[in-house]
Amino acid sequence: MAFALGAHFSPPICKVGNISHAHADDAAYVRRAADLSEKSAGFTSPHPNFGCVIATSSGKVAGEGYLYAQGTKPAEVLAVEAGGERCRGATAYLNLEPGDCHGDHTAVSALVQAGITRAVVGIRHPLQHLRGKAVCALRSQGLQVDVLGEDLQSKVIEEARKSCLLVNAPLILRACSRVPFSVLKYAMTLDGKIAASSGHASWISSKMSRSRVFELRGRSDAVIVGGNTVRKDNPRLTARDGGGHMPMRIVLSQTLNLPKEANLWDVSDASTIVVTQRGARRNFQKFLASKGVEVVEFDILNPRDVMEYFHDRGYLSILWECGGTLAASAISSRVIHKVFAFVAPKIIGGKNAPTPVGELGMVEMSQALDLIDICYEQVGPDMLISGFLQPVPDLMPVIPSEDETFAIDPTVTPYESSVISFYKTWDPYGAFSNFSPHPIQMPDGDGNYVTWSSVEHYYQAQKFIGVNDPAAQDCVEKIKAVRSPEEAARIGRSMQRQYPDLVWSSVFLKGISNWLLYFDYMDIIGITKSVILLSTADKDLLYYFVYFLFFGSYKKKKKMDHLGGPCMQLMNEVRHNSSPHSY
Repeated sequence: MAFALGAHFSPPICKVGNISHAHADDAAYVRRAADLSEKSAGFTSPHPNFGCVIATSSGKVAGEGYLYAQGTKPAEVLAVEAGGERCRGATAYLNLEPGDCHGDHTAVSALVQAGITRAVVGIRHPLQHLRGKAVCALRSQGLQVDVLGEDLQSKVIEEARKSCLLVNAPLILRACSRVPFSVLKYAMTLDGKIAASSGHASWISSKMSRSRVFELRGRSDAVIVGGNTVRKDNPRLTARDGGGHMPMRIVLSQTLNLPKEANLWDVSDASTIVVTQRGARRNFQKFLASKGVEVVEFDILNPRDVMEYFHDRGYLSILWECGGTLAASAISSRVIHKVFAFVAPKIIGGKNAPTPVGELGMVEMSQALDLIDICYEQVGPDMLISGFLQPVPDLMPVIPSEDETFAIDPTVTPYESSVISFYKTWDPYGAFSNFSPHPIQMPDGDGNYVTWSSVEHYYQAQKFIGVNDPAAQDCVEKIKAVRSPEEAARIGRSMQRQYPDLVWSSVFLKGISNWLLYFDYMDIIGITKSVILLSTADKDLLYYFVYFLFFGSYKKKKKMDHLGGPCMQLMNEVRHNSSPHSY
C-alpha cells in the first residue's frame, strides 16, 4: 500500500550497495513495528500506536511487542521480555519515539538495561513535551539512535517512514485540524445508491464487508449517525465482531424528532450521547436522561462545533456512518479526513433513491474533491475504496498539551502559571491520571495489600467491593482480570448502568480519598515516589475531566477539585516529611 504524503517529501536515494541493503533491512523491521502497532488501534486511544521489534546482529528477530492499550506495558518492555538475553548487542526498531507520561522512562530504561546498542526510530513523538526526549535519553546512555528521514535517507527508508506516519495518522491529523480524526464510511450499490427509493437498505454490502465495519468501529472512539438513520435503520452501532473495545454512540439531531423505542437508548453495553439544538423537545431530553443517555445542547448545531467539542473531551478518532445530508454537511465543514466506501456489485436504480453524499454546492466536475493515497481492496464480492480527503502532514505538528485539557470552567485557565492541569495520560503530568500505566498496591478489608493493574482497575472495583451480591463479586473479579484500564472502566460502568442498586451509595465519598493514596505505593522506573509530586510544589493541581463536571469543577477558593485537591494535600505531606536527600 503506497501513500504519497506530499510532493515536497523527497530525501536523496542512496545508491551504494551495502548501504542500500542495510537500509532495506532497517526499513523492513520498522515497517514490521508499524504493522504490529496497528493491532491495538482503538484500545490505545488517546495515545499513539507503539510497536517494537528487536533484531540481533545476524538479522534474526529476538523479540517484539506492541502497546495493547493505554495503561498497559509499553511495547519496548514486552519486546525486551520476549527477547531476554538475545537483546544484548541487538537493535531495537520502533515505529515511534518512546513516550507516555512526563517523567516516566519505563520504555527507555527497558532498552538500556536489556543491553540494546542501537535504536532505529520511525518518527519522533508528535507531542511537544515528549518530542525528542527519548531520542536524547537513549543517546545519552551510549546507544546509537537513527531517526528515519534524518539520520537515514533513501527510497526504502522514505516508504517505511510513510508507514509510520500512516499508522498514527489519527493523532497527527487531529493535532493539525483541532478536531478528532474523522472517517466517513458508507456502503453503496454500483449505481451509487445507499438505499432503495423506499428507504430499505438491508443489506447492500456482504457479510464480510459488514465484519470490516465492526472492525472500523472497534478502532474508533465514537460512531456518529444522524436522526434519519435512527428513525429508518434503528442501528445498534456496536463493534460486535471487533473485539473488546466498544465505541461511544453519538446521534446528531437538530429537532430531536426521534423515536422513543430505539436500540441506541439501551446503554447496557455501550453509552450514547445525543447532540441537539438548545431547547429542543425538553420532555424528550428528560426521557433520554431517564434511560441513561447523555444530551448535549448547542446554540447552533453544525459538525465543526460538535467536533471541536469532542476534541476537547479527548476523542481521538470518530467514525461517521450517517446519511447523505449529514455527510455533505460534515465534508463542507472540513471535519472529514478519510473515506471508506464499500461498493457492492448491485444495481437498484430509483430516481429518488438516496446517495452517500448530499448537496455540496458544486456545479462543475473540476470542483470535485479528489481522494489522496487511494487504496482498492476486494472484500468478498464487494470493492472497498479508501483514501484521504486531507493529506497526512509530513512534518510532525507542535501540540500545545495545555489545549488538550482546556475546556469548560471559565473561572480558571490551564495557562495560568500557578495551575498544573491534567486529564489524559498524554498530558505533561499525566502520571497522575487513573489510566496511567502503573500497578498500585492498596489495602483490603483485612489489612493485606492487593495489587491492581492501574488506578482505574482499583477505582471501578471499589464500586462493588463490599456489596453482598454474587453479581457484584463476579464483576470485581472480571475487573481484576482484564489487561487495560479501558476494559476495567467498560466493565465497571456497564455493571453500574445495569444494576445501579449494587453500587455503594457512598462510593464517591469512600473511594476518592483512597484513590489518591496510590502515590504512596507507586513504583515507576526512573523516578522515585516523591519526585513527581514534589515537582508540583507551589502549584495548584487541576483535574480537568471534561466528562464528569463534578470531578473537573475547580473553584480556587473552595478547593472543589476532588482529585487535584488530594494530590496537593499529599504533595505537601511528602514535602514536609522529606529530607533533601530522601529522593
